[in-house]
Amino acid sequence: MICWVAERASAAKYVSRVIVATDDQRVFEAVNQAGFEAMMTATDHLSGTDRLAEVASKLADAEILVNVQGDEPLISPETIDRAIKALLEDEGCLMASTWEPITNAADVLSPDVVKVALDDTEHALYFSRSPVPYPREAVRQHGSIEAALESDPGLLTQFRKHTGLYVYRRQFLFEFAGWPQSTLEQLESLEQLRALAHGIRIKVVEGIGVSIGVDTAEDLERVREMISASHSSPGLAFVHPAEGMHSAELKR
Repeated sequence: MICWVAERASAAKYVSRVIVATDDQRVFEAVNQAGFEAMMTATDHLSGTDRLAEVASKLADAEILVNVQGDEPLISPETIDRAIKALLEDEGCLMASTWEPITNAADVLSPDVVKVALDDTEHALYFSRSPVPYPREAVRQHGSIEAALESDPGLLTQFRKHTGLYVYRRQFLFEFAGWPQSTLEQLESLEQLRALAHGIRIKVVEGIGVSIGVDTAEDLERVREMISASHSSPGLAFVHPAEGMHSAELKR
């Protein structure tokens, strides 16, 4: 799975180098054998962002860094580019991410699917594993959020799924990693809430296509089914890591 993620990242046009940061020797060896670059990191990092900061400290020429989480094997290279472009087009933007539409009630209700609420300028108001925004009147009318989503599928358009991707300016990344975990970050187990707790505005732009963060065995089966379907459907295009595998240079 990590090789799929590395392959997708290396296909992004704004990415010049891809490094897999890991504290697991098995992952390190598998990535190197596949032809990608990997770096070993400390074992005590509290989040992926903290791990990224350790690697970034060894890359003096990397001014923009991207954290593509290792459980996003279907992430679109265009999605990665859109997030990077948010920083390239706005010098005041310190951090960016992406969102996707939610198309089924199960994802709204699943704590493994992170939801994001945005303001009118595409900046994050909050991220949560709970359904946000909460459709209060619809729930009162139908008795529960499950019943509301079943009775009114149009409610799904109010929810946005957060993609496992972050883009940072170098100096801000180090500042972020130096802050202690916030209370909300610990409660939700979402590192981006550390930035919001410090008043940082996170630009969140719409991504391309559908991604699935693999958090459960069921998620893994969904990904396998989508990849299998891609071989018979012209509407899906996935490049298998075994085909044309190569090493790229880090996102900056």
